[in-house]
Amino acid sequence: MVETKVDTQQDTSIKSGPVGVAESEMESGAKVPPVLAAYNITKEFNIPTPGLQREYIAAVDQVTVALQSKPAKIVSLVGESGSGKTTLARIMLGLTPPTRGVITYNGKPVKELTKAERFDYRRNVQPIFQDPFAIYNPFYRIDRVLDITIKNFKLASSKSEALELKREALQAVDLQPRDVIGRYPHQLSGGQCQRVMLARTFLLRPKVIIADEPVSMIDVAVRTLFLNNLLDFRDKYDISCLFITHHLATAYYMGGPMLVLCFGRVVESGNIDQLLANPSHPYTEQLLAAIPSPDPTARWTERANIKITERPLVRDFNKCVYVERCPYAMDICRQQRPPDYQVGDDHYAACFRHQGKPERVVEVPA
Repeated sequence: MVETKVDTQQDTSIKSGPVGVAESEMESGAKVPPVLAAYNITKEFNIPTPGLQREYIAAVDQVTVALQSKPAKIVSLVGESGSGKTTLARIMLGLTPPTRGVITYNGKPVKELTKAERFDYRRNVQPIFQDPFAIYNPFYRIDRVLDITIKNFKLASSKSEALELKREALQAVDLQPRDVIGRYPHQLSGGQCQRVMLARTFLLRPKVIIADEPVSMIDVAVRTLFLNNLLDFRDKYDISCLFITHHLATAYYMGGPMLVLCFGRVVESGNIDQLLANPSHPYTEQLLAAIPSPDPTARWTERANIKITERPLVRDFNKCVYVERCPYAMDICRQQRPPDYQVGDDHYAACFRHQGKPERVVEVPA
Protein backbone atom coordinates (compact mmCIF):
# COMPACT_ATOMS: atom_id res chain seq x y z
CA MET A 1 0.00 0.00 0.00
CA VAL A 2 1.45 3.38 -0.97
CA GLU A 3 0.26 6.94 -1.13
CA THR A 4 -1.49 8.08 -4.30
CA LYS A 5 1.06 9.12 -6.92
CA VAL A 6 0.38 11.13 -10.06
CA ASP A 7 1.71 9.55 -13.25
CA THR A 8 4.46 11.50 -14.96
CA GLN A 9 6.47 10.89 -18.10
CA GLN A 10 9.56 10.04 -16.07
CA ASP A 11 9.60 8.15 -12.80
CA THR A 12 11.18 10.58 -10.33
CA SER A 13 9.73 9.03 -7.18
CA ILE A 14 11.82 8.54 -4.06
CA LYS A 15 11.19 6.15 -1.20
CA SER A 16 10.94 7.74 2.20
CA GLY A 17 10.05 6.93 5.77
CA PRO A 18 7.10 8.60 7.46
CA VAL A 19 7.51 12.06 8.97
CA GLY A 20 9.14 11.73 12.39
CA VAL A 21 11.62 9.00 11.35
CA ALA A 22 15.03 10.29 10.33
CA GLU A 23 16.00 9.71 6.70
CA SER A 24 19.49 8.66 7.82
CA GLU A 25 17.97 5.77 9.78
CA MET A 26 15.92 4.62 6.80
CA GLU A 27 18.97 4.72 4.52
CA SER A 28 21.15 2.87 7.02
CA GLY A 29 18.73 -0.05 6.90
CA ALA A 30 17.71 0.21 10.54
CA LYS A 31 15.18 -2.48 11.40
CA VAL A 32 13.78 -0.90 14.56
CA PRO A 33 10.19 0.16 13.83
CA PRO A 34 8.74 3.40 15.20
CA VAL A 35 7.09 3.14 18.61
CA LEU A 36 3.85 4.57 17.25
CA ALA A 37 3.04 5.11 13.59
CA ALA A 38 0.01 6.03 11.49
CA TYR A 39 0.05 4.89 7.87
CA ASN A 40 -2.33 6.34 5.28
CA ILE A 41 -4.91 7.09 7.95
CA THR A 42 -8.31 8.21 6.66
CA LYS A 43 -11.33 8.96 8.85
CA GLU A 44 -14.67 9.66 7.20
CA PHE A 45 -17.83 10.82 8.94
CA ASN A 46 -21.31 10.32 7.55
CA ILE A 47 -23.23 13.54 6.82
CA PRO A 48 -27.00 13.32 7.31
CA THR A 49 -28.74 14.06 4.00
CA PRO A 50 -32.34 13.80 2.83
CA GLY A 51 -33.12 10.66 0.84
CA LEU A 52 -31.18 7.41 0.58
CA GLN A 53 -27.88 8.78 -0.76
CA ARG A 54 -25.05 9.03 1.76
CA GLU A 55 -22.34 11.65 1.76
CA TYR A 56 -19.11 11.60 3.70
CA ILE A 57 -16.59 14.14 4.89
CA ALA A 58 -12.97 13.12 5.37
CA ALA A 59 -11.77 14.63 8.65
CA VAL A 60 -8.40 12.94 8.09
CA ASP A 61 -7.29 12.05 4.57
CA GLN A 62 -4.33 9.67 4.00
CA VAL A 63 -2.07 11.00 6.76
CA THR A 64 1.19 9.21 7.59
CA VAL A 65 3.30 10.10 10.65
CA ALA A 66 5.57 8.18 13.01
CA LEU A 67 7.06 8.68 16.47
CA GLN A 68 10.27 6.96 17.49
CA SER A 69 11.81 6.68 20.96
CA LYS A 70 15.56 6.71 20.30
CA PRO A 71 16.36 9.39 19.54
CA ALA A 72 13.17 10.87 20.89
CA LYS A 73 11.60 13.66 18.83
CA ILE A 74 8.84 16.20 19.13
CA VAL A 75 6.78 16.25 15.94
CA SER A 76 4.53 19.31 15.61
CA LEU A 77 1.18 19.06 13.85
CA VAL A 78 -0.05 22.50 12.75
CA GLY A 79 -3.30 23.61 11.18
CA GLU A 80 -6.32 25.82 11.62
CA SER A 81 -9.39 24.78 13.63
CA GLY A 82 -11.29 22.03 11.84
CA SER A 83 -8.29 20.67 9.96
CA GLY A 84 -8.46 17.23 11.61
CA LYS A 85 -5.72 17.51 14.24
CA THR A 86 -7.77 16.22 17.18
CA THR A 87 -9.34 13.44 15.10
CA LEU A 88 -5.87 12.18 14.18
CA ALA A 89 -4.81 12.36 17.85
CA ARG A 90 -7.83 10.31 18.94
CA ILE A 91 -7.10 7.70 16.27
CA MET A 92 -3.46 7.35 17.38
CA LEU A 93 -4.61 7.03 21.00
CA GLY A 94 -7.00 4.23 20.03
CA LEU A 95 -10.08 6.25 21.02
CA THR A 96 -11.49 6.51 17.47
CA PRO A 97 -11.20 3.77 14.82
CA PRO A 98 -9.91 4.85 11.40
CA THR A 99 -11.99 4.26 8.28
CA ARG A 100 -8.89 3.17 6.38
CA GLY A 101 -5.21 2.86 7.18
CA VAL A 102 -3.32 1.22 10.02
CA ILE A 103 -1.91 2.30 13.40
CA THR A 104 1.13 0.33 14.55
CA TYR A 105 2.72 0.04 17.98
CA ASN A 106 6.30 -1.25 17.87
CA GLY A 107 5.65 -2.32 14.30
CA LYS A 108 2.50 -4.35 15.03
CA PRO A 109 -1.02 -3.18 14.08
CA VAL A 110 -2.84 -2.01 17.21
CA LYS A 111 -5.94 -4.04 16.36
CA GLU A 112 -3.80 -7.21 16.44
CA LEU A 113 -2.24 -6.58 19.87
CA THR A 114 -2.65 -9.20 22.56
CA LYS A 115 -4.12 -8.25 25.94
CA ALA A 116 -0.64 -7.82 27.44
CA GLU A 117 0.59 -5.82 24.44
CA ARG A 118 -2.48 -3.57 24.58
CA PHE A 119 -1.81 -2.88 28.26
CA ASP A 120 1.75 -1.94 27.32
CA TYR A 121 0.39 0.29 24.52
CA ARG A 122 -1.96 2.05 26.96
CA ARG A 123 0.91 2.68 29.35
CA ASN A 124 3.43 3.91 26.80
CA VAL A 125 1.13 6.13 24.69
CA GLN A 126 -0.27 8.85 26.95
CA PRO A 127 -2.52 11.85 26.18
CA ILE A 128 -2.56 15.44 27.37
CA PHE A 129 -5.80 17.13 26.37
CA GLN A 130 -6.63 20.74 25.71
CA ASP A 131 -8.90 21.71 28.61
CA PRO A 132 -7.00 21.50 31.92
CA PHE A 133 -10.23 21.62 33.98
CA ALA A 134 -12.41 19.12 32.07
CA ILE A 135 -10.12 16.24 33.11
CA TYR A 136 -10.83 16.51 36.82
CA ASN A 137 -13.89 15.61 38.87
CA PRO A 138 -14.53 18.74 41.00
CA PHE A 139 -15.68 16.57 43.93
CA TYR A 140 -12.27 14.89 44.30
CA ARG A 141 -8.91 16.27 45.29
CA ILE A 142 -6.65 16.91 42.33
CA ASP A 143 -3.96 14.41 43.24
CA ARG A 144 -6.52 11.61 42.86
CA VAL A 145 -5.49 11.35 39.19
CA LEU A 146 -1.98 10.51 40.42
CA ASP A 147 -3.28 7.99 42.95
CA ILE A 148 -5.36 6.18 40.31
CA THR A 149 -2.38 5.98 37.95
CA ILE A 150 -0.13 4.57 40.68
CA LYS A 151 -2.79 2.01 41.65
CA ASN A 152 -3.80 0.88 38.13
CA PHE A 153 -0.23 0.40 36.94
CA LYS A 154 1.03 -0.95 40.30
CA LEU A 155 3.79 1.64 40.61
CA ALA A 156 4.05 1.53 44.42
CA SER A 157 3.72 -1.13 47.10
CA SER A 158 2.92 1.19 50.01
CA LYS A 159 1.29 4.54 50.74
CA SER A 160 4.60 6.10 51.68
CA GLU A 161 6.15 4.96 48.40
CA ALA A 162 3.13 6.31 46.49
CA LEU A 163 3.45 9.68 48.24
CA GLU A 164 7.13 9.87 47.35
CA LEU A 165 6.32 9.09 43.69
CA LYS A 166 3.74 11.89 43.64
CA ARG A 167 6.19 14.37 45.09
CA GLU A 168 8.88 13.39 42.59
CA ALA A 169 6.46 13.72 39.65
CA LEU A 170 5.19 17.13 40.75
CA GLN A 171 8.71 18.47 41.25
CA ALA A 172 9.65 17.19 37.77
CA VAL A 173 7.11 19.61 36.27
CA ASP A 174 8.13 22.56 38.48
CA LEU A 175 5.28 22.26 40.99
CA GLN A 176 5.68 22.30 44.76
CA PRO A 177 3.95 19.23 46.27
CA ARG A 178 2.68 21.25 49.22
CA ASP A 179 0.83 23.55 46.81
CA VAL A 180 -0.95 20.69 45.03
CA ILE A 181 -1.46 17.60 47.20
CA GLY A 182 -4.80 17.73 49.02
CA ARG A 183 -6.23 20.62 47.00
CA TYR A 184 -9.30 20.67 44.75
CA PRO A 185 -9.18 21.60 41.04
CA HIS A 186 -10.81 25.01 41.56
CA GLN A 187 -8.02 25.94 43.98
CA LEU A 188 -5.37 25.67 41.27
CA SER A 189 -4.77 27.71 38.12
CA GLY A 190 -5.20 26.33 34.62
CA GLY A 191 -1.45 26.09 34.21
CA GLN A 192 -1.07 24.14 37.44
CA CYS A 193 -3.89 21.75 36.48
CA GLN A 194 -2.28 21.11 33.11
CA ARG A 195 1.11 20.45 34.69
CA VAL A 196 -0.49 17.97 37.11
CA MET A 197 -1.57 16.03 34.01
CA LEU A 198 2.03 16.21 32.82
CA ALA A 199 3.11 14.91 36.25
CA ARG A 200 0.68 12.01 35.81
CA THR A 201 2.38 11.25 32.51
CA PHE A 202 5.80 11.48 34.17
CA LEU A 203 4.79 8.75 36.64
CA LEU A 204 4.50 6.26 33.78
CA ARG A 205 7.60 7.36 31.81
CA PRO A 206 5.79 6.59 28.52
CA LYS A 207 7.51 6.38 25.16
CA VAL A 208 5.06 8.73 23.44
CA ILE A 209 2.91 11.68 24.50
CA ILE A 210 0.03 12.88 22.32
CA ALA A 211 -0.42 16.52 23.37
CA ASP A 212 -3.53 18.10 21.85
CA GLU A 213 -3.33 21.91 22.10
CA PRO A 214 -1.90 21.59 25.64
CA VAL A 215 -1.02 25.28 26.10
CA SER A 216 -3.95 26.98 24.36
CA MET A 217 -5.90 27.51 27.60
CA ILE A 218 -3.06 28.56 29.91
CA ASP A 219 -1.62 32.04 30.05
CA VAL A 220 1.57 33.01 28.27
CA ALA A 221 3.66 33.33 31.45
CA VAL A 222 3.15 29.63 32.28
CA ARG A 223 3.27 28.40 28.68
CA THR A 224 7.06 28.37 28.49
CA LEU A 225 7.32 26.30 31.67
CA PHE A 226 5.06 23.64 30.19
CA LEU A 227 6.91 23.57 26.87
CA ASN A 228 10.25 23.30 28.66
CA ASN A 229 8.90 20.32 30.61
CA LEU A 230 8.13 18.55 27.32
CA LEU A 231 11.61 19.34 26.02
CA ASP A 232 13.15 17.97 29.23
CA PHE A 233 11.11 14.78 28.89
CA ARG A 234 12.50 14.36 25.37
CA ASP A 235 16.11 15.02 26.32
CA LYS A 236 16.28 13.27 29.70
CA TYR A 237 13.82 10.38 29.38
CA ASP A 238 13.61 9.70 25.59
CA ILE A 239 9.89 10.55 25.49
CA SER A 240 8.68 11.50 22.02
CA CYS A 241 5.68 13.75 21.51
CA LEU A 242 3.11 14.56 18.85
CA PHE A 243 2.58 18.23 19.65
CA ILE A 244 -0.67 19.57 18.18
CA THR A 245 -1.08 23.33 17.90
CA HIS A 246 -2.43 26.07 15.68
CA HIS A 247 0.25 28.47 16.88
CA LEU A 248 3.32 28.51 14.62
CA ALA A 249 5.47 30.36 17.17
CA THR A 250 4.88 27.61 19.71
CA ALA A 251 5.76 24.93 17.15
CA TYR A 252 8.95 26.85 16.28
CA TYR A 253 9.91 26.93 19.96
CA MET A 254 9.61 23.13 20.13
CA GLY A 255 11.70 22.64 16.94
CA GLY A 256 12.08 19.38 15.03
CA PRO A 257 9.82 17.95 12.29
CA MET A 258 6.52 19.63 11.49
CA LEU A 259 3.45 18.68 9.46
CA VAL A 260 1.00 21.26 8.12
CA LEU A 261 -2.54 19.89 8.03
CA CYS A 262 -5.17 21.48 5.78
CA PHE A 263 -8.73 20.09 5.72
CA GLY A 264 -7.50 16.66 6.78
CA ARG A 265 -4.48 16.39 4.44
CA VAL A 266 -0.80 16.98 5.09
CA VAL A 267 0.08 19.66 2.53
CA GLU A 268 3.66 20.31 3.68
CA SER A 269 6.14 18.60 5.97
CA GLY A 270 9.76 18.90 6.97
CA ASN A 271 12.11 20.38 9.53
CA ILE A 272 10.47 23.45 11.00
CA ASP A 273 13.46 25.73 10.32
CA GLN A 274 13.44 24.91 6.60
CA LEU A 275 9.67 24.97 6.39
CA LEU A 276 9.28 28.42 7.92
CA ALA A 277 12.25 29.87 6.03
CA ASN A 278 11.04 28.48 2.70
CA PRO A 279 7.29 27.76 2.78
CA SER A 280 6.45 25.81 -0.36
CA HIS A 281 2.67 25.39 -0.17
CA PRO A 282 0.21 28.32 -0.50
CA TYR A 283 -1.54 27.29 2.72
CA THR A 284 1.69 27.47 4.70
CA GLU A 285 2.43 30.83 3.11
CA GLN A 286 -0.95 32.13 4.27
CA LEU A 287 -0.41 30.85 7.81
CA LEU A 288 2.91 32.69 8.00
CA ALA A 289 1.49 35.84 6.43
CA ALA A 290 -1.22 35.93 9.12
CA ILE A 291 1.33 36.32 11.94
CA PRO A 292 1.54 39.99 12.96
CA SER A 293 4.89 41.63 13.53
CA PRO A 294 5.81 42.34 17.17
CA ASP A 295 6.87 45.83 16.04
CA PRO A 296 3.83 48.13 16.54
CA THR A 297 5.14 50.49 13.85
CA ALA A 298 5.33 47.73 11.21
CA ARG A 299 1.71 47.79 10.16
CA TRP A 300 0.24 45.69 7.37
CA THR A 301 0.05 47.70 4.17
CA GLU A 302 -1.38 45.03 1.84
CA ARG A 303 -4.42 42.80 1.98
CA ALA A 304 -3.91 39.05 2.14
CA ASN A 305 -3.80 37.39 -1.28
CA ILE A 306 -6.48 34.79 -0.59
CA LYS A 307 -9.73 33.89 -2.28
CA ILE A 308 -12.76 34.23 -0.02
CA THR A 309 -15.04 31.38 -1.05
CA GLU A 310 -17.54 29.20 0.72
CA ARG A 311 -15.80 26.13 2.11
CA PRO A 312 -17.43 23.00 0.64
CA LEU A 313 -18.54 20.52 3.28
CA VAL A 314 -18.06 17.56 0.95
CA ARG A 315 -14.80 17.81 -0.99
CA ASP A 316 -13.56 16.00 -4.08
CA PHE A 317 -10.85 13.51 -3.08
CA ASN A 318 -9.30 13.71 -6.57
CA LYS A 319 -8.21 17.33 -6.52
CA CYS A 320 -6.12 19.67 -4.39
CA VAL A 321 -7.72 20.25 -1.02
CA TYR A 322 -6.84 23.97 -1.10
CA VAL A 323 -7.88 24.75 -4.67
CA GLU A 324 -10.93 26.85 -3.74
CA ARG A 325 -8.81 29.30 -1.76
CA CYS A 326 -5.46 29.09 -3.57
CA PRO A 327 -4.26 32.23 -5.40
CA TYR A 328 -2.11 30.05 -7.69
CA ALA A 329 -4.77 27.47 -8.66
CA MET A 330 -4.32 25.82 -12.08
CA ASP A 331 -6.53 23.49 -14.10
CA ILE A 332 -4.55 20.43 -12.99
CA CYS A 333 -5.28 21.30 -9.35
CA ARG A 334 -8.98 20.67 -10.03
CA GLN A 335 -8.35 17.41 -11.88
CA GLN A 336 -5.76 15.51 -9.83
CA ARG A 337 -4.60 15.14 -6.27
CA PRO A 338 -1.05 16.51 -5.96
CA PRO A 339 1.63 14.12 -4.67
CA ASP A 340 4.30 15.16 -2.17
CA TYR A 341 7.15 16.79 -4.11
CA GLN A 342 10.59 17.00 -2.55
CA VAL A 343 11.51 20.68 -2.36
CA GLY A 344 14.48 20.34 0.00
CA ASP A 345 16.24 17.95 2.38
CA ASP A 346 13.40 16.10 4.20
CA HIS A 347 11.08 18.88 2.99
CA TYR A 348 7.96 18.00 0.98
CA ALA A 349 5.02 19.97 -0.38
CA ALA A 350 1.82 18.72 -2.04
CA CYS A 351 1.60 21.44 -4.71
CA PHE A 352 1.69 21.21 -8.51
CA ARG A 353 3.88 24.32 -8.65
CA HIS A 354 6.77 21.91 -7.91
CA GLN A 355 5.93 19.49 -10.72
CA GLY A 356 9.04 17.78 -12.10
CA LYS A 357 10.73 17.42 -8.73
CA PRO A 358 11.03 13.97 -7.10
CA GLU A 359 7.77 12.61 -5.71
CA ARG A 360 7.65 11.04 -2.28
CA VAL A 361 6.29 7.51 -1.85
CA VAL A 362 5.93 6.27 1.72
CA GLU A 363 6.34 2.52 2.08
CA VAL A 364 3.63 1.07 4.30
CA PRO A 365 4.17 -2.27 6.08
CA ALA A 366 1.92 -5.09 4.94
